[in-house]
Amino acid sequence: MESHRCAQAQPQAQVSSGVASPSSGLPHRAALILARGGSKGIPLKNIKNLAGVPLIGWVLRAALDSGVVDSVWVSTDHDEIERVAKVWGAKVHRRSPEVSNDYSSSLETIQEFIRLRPEVDIVCHIQATSPCLHPHHIREALQMITGQGYDYVFSVVRRHQFRWEEVDKKVGKNPTSPNIDVAHRPRRQDWPGELYENGSFYFYKRKDLENGLTQLGKIAYYEMLPEHSVDIDVDIDWPVAEQRVLRFGYFGREEKAAVRLFLCKVSGCLTSSQIYTSVSGEDLVAINARDVAGVQMLKREDIEVILISSVNELLSRALLEKVSQRVGCVLGIVDQQKGLDVKRLMEKRKLRWDEVAFMGSEAEDVEILSQVGLNAVPCDAPVADLIAAKYTCQRPAGHGAVREFAEYILMLKKKSSSHVNQDRIDRAHF
Repeated sequence: MESHRCAQAQPQAQVSSGVASPSSGLPHRAALILARGGSKGIPLKNIKNLAGVPLIGWVLRAALDSGVVDSVWVSTDHDEIERVAKVWGAKVHRRSPEVSNDYSSSLETIQEFIRLRPEVDIVCHIQATSPCLHPHHIREALQMITGQGYDYVFSVVRRHQFRWEEVDKKVGKNPTSPNIDVAHRPRRQDWPGELYENGSFYFYKRKDLENGLTQLGKIAYYEMLPEHSVDIDVDIDWPVAEQRVLRFGYFGREEKAAVRLFLCKVSGCLTSSQIYTSVSGEDLVAINARDVAGVQMLKREDIEVILISSVNELLSRALLEKVSQRVGCVLGIVDQQKGLDVKRLMEKRKLRWDEVAFMGSEAEDVEILSQVGLNAVPCDAPVADLIAAKYTCQRPAGHGAVREFAEYILMLKKKSSSHVNQDRIDRAHF
């Protein structure tokens, strides 16, 4: 078995996309994510939000942005997973009941997939539970099959762990270690460690899947860095994975975009859309102090914030103006469905779509949500089922959702400006 160490240089310049067209004669490469609905450790964990994104969304984003696969599929037996997968741009293979039970193996499920997809030549099996996967991992590992002649490539991580055999304590036998000499225990920096499967991905050629992986030819492992090696199995893994993905995850193309303008809907985002009526007949709305503070945080970072309302808004213009004054922002009345008013607003400021962040909540917001570089919806937004939001807030509208998204924008800004510093991690002591 030969090895491959993950390159640290910009891999985009090294590996061309080479996506095959139907008439190109190149092998058809399909990314496949298995996402059964019957998870026992964490129910429906594949679509549970991790750092504002459905867990499966992290790997779908990496696969779709890799530029080297011809199709991206999710194999599932669950309606809600199917809906989320399609919203995030994947095709869906509805697996049969025979490969959807607790005893079904991944190999059986993949074999069913290729039987129904005769056009597929290479399967890039990606685990939904590895959210720190990046497009360059897929590009480099796939190139080992398409360019270097390997038949099977799987991901590993280097660990510095001393192993001990398990013994029956009743027998009284002393445990022994297969990888250290107790009398000469090496220092971490003097020991290269060992390679372990990290379960992030397994890439195969079709012929090897058809014969049940019993006659593999050339095999290679692809070594991922420890910071990208994250696996989620039980609830206790979730908070650790969330912190890791916020630092080392792939956020899509918006990661390098510098947000200069934040557009925020008043109703359904800044407010909960509830309208109160006073004894004197005046309309009243409530705004959250955390949301106001979030807006001020953005403004201090020189990000302009504009509150917007639609032309058919139920709140009076006077009340909208009062809210904007309280928050300290300009108010814009726009027609979201056409998006022309927003486009004119951007042209006036000489902004591109990728420099704009937008938080919306209703169907009329979809047009703008789908065009801006960074979008978000509150967790209770009706539009959440219609669009793959880059960020879905854990908090509902009017209860801190704007503050939460503001922190996310600033986190991305910090991440982008300090991206080069990630290479300064002391990986020998990670």
